[in-house]
Amino acid sequence: MESNGDREFCANGTCMKTAEVEAKLDQGNIQDAETALRDGLSLTSEEARALLGKLEYQRGNVEGALRVFDGIDLKAAIQRLQPSLSEKPAKKGPSHAESPSSVTQHAASMVLEAIYLKAKTLQKLGKFNEAVNECKQVVDAVEKVFSQGIPETQGDNRLQEIVSCAVELLPELWKQAGCYPEAIKAYRHALLSQWNLDNNCCARIQKAFAAFLLYSGVEASPPSFSGQVEGTYVPKNNIEEAILLLMIILSKCSLGKVKWDPSVMEHLTFALSICGETSILAKQFQELMPGVYHRIDRWNSLALCLSGAGQNKNALSLLRKSLHKHERPDDLVALLLAAKVCSEDPHLGAEGAGYAQRAVDKAQGVNEHLKGVALRMLGLCLGKQAKVASSDFERSMLQSKALQSLEEAVRLEQNNFDLIFELAIQYAEHRNLAVALRYAKQFFDKTGGSKLKGWRLLSLVLSALKRFSEAEVVTDAALDETSKWEQGPLFRLKAKLKIAELRPMDAIEIYRYLLALVQAQKKSSGPQSLSSQFGMV
Repeated sequence: MESNGDREFCANGTCMKTAEVEAKLDQGNIQDAETALRDGLSLTSEEARALLGKLEYQRGNVEGALRVFDGIDLKAAIQRLQPSLSEKPAKKGPSHAESPSSVTQHAASMVLEAIYLKAKTLQKLGKFNEAVNECKQVVDAVEKVFSQGIPETQGDNRLQEIVSCAVELLPELWKQAGCYPEAIKAYRHALLSQWNLDNNCCARIQKAFAAFLLYSGVEASPPSFSGQVEGTYVPKNNIEEAILLLMIILSKCSLGKVKWDPSVMEHLTFALSICGETSILAKQFQELMPGVYHRIDRWNSLALCLSGAGQNKNALSLLRKSLHKHERPDDLVALLLAAKVCSEDPHLGAEGAGYAQRAVDKAQGVNEHLKGVALRMLGLCLGKQAKVASSDFERSMLQSKALQSLEEAVRLEQNNFDLIFELAIQYAEHRNLAVALRYAKQFFDKTGGSKLKGWRLLSLVLSALKRFSEAEVVTDAALDETSKWEQGPLFRLKAKLKIAELRPMDAIEIYRYLLALVQAQKKSSGPQSLSSQFGMV
């Protein structure tokens, strides 16, 4: 084996300088270099070539390393070593002499490392399919010989290190070769077989597999465990499997078995967010060891999670702590989040407007996009504040300020369709229906009629202008463009239009149809989804 510190090859209790071998390699005399190693260290031809290939690889000469590795019959060498490797190594006596089995394991390490490095060499040369075949040789050979795991040997864990590296590399090679089902199998095999992987290696494989499941776009079939214990949880899809893997890593971090890796929490945040489980994510933030995140960063992350879970009261409580004058009172993201939370409650509108104004001042001349977001939040908070104003004068003043803020935000964020929608709503509530109609049409045009709320807003503004026939045309067009289970709010709107046109019998027929639709949906998906599907709340 080579020692990097003093640049020596060491094997079978003998050492020799690498300089002599390197000189022969530089001259292109691979055969002479091999002979020098065989004579100097009492090695077989395969073992000598394995060390030469490793030396070339470490020198950065990947093509030269491949030429050396290609001259070794590695498969035959492994087959010769297998009977000896199956024996348990004898314990060393007082003289510390190595047993024959231990010597054989050193030889196996050299040969297996050569196969592994050949795979790495082929990977660097972009020959991924060939690299897969070489790496599989290591995995298959060790799995065949050590079906119960690699035995521990005193003073030498090199074989275990090589096997761990090969097991970790194989799924990456399958991915690079474009064989994604095989990569998934390799990941699961690596995590479920008896490889005696250390905690850090296992955590790296788990994280890489979780990232693949989340971002690759390849839908993995659910794992099947033949010897599964009854009641064991089996993930049903990519996201569930990724979340399970990431939570296992976090558990190891909490127990001190592996080093903290912030990217694990980032992946878990993404996974739990896309499936709407931010309350579970909040629990994960709460369970992290102190010191992993700064307390203010933890408060802000928790507040975001709780807000996503609808727990605005708790979220705002954390944000108030975060924005205290002795903490981070000018944190722009926290100010925007606090303003957003307040914008959903009229009684918190004044507080939210204060946060939003501070955010506007903070973003001024620094970030035009965030300034636009802050102005939008300011307009929404002022609009909510106007709803609980104590006088008509105060209400009118607040509504005017809200419209002014939203108008300014639109100038900065011209492609923000939701902002245009909110501006139309504000003008409609302010009874400025002509301008509300203009923004409603603008939202409709920019979204191409793809948003149900755009159809409804346009119809509502037209009906408020007493243009009932046009409102009904818009509603009928929306029904043609909308799937069956999303038509409930539109039918309710159409029924109200019939009533406004003094046609109650037509309205009754529409309500009958709507009732039948609700009953059909109830049988299809259960009552819990009715309120959202049909706008009953």
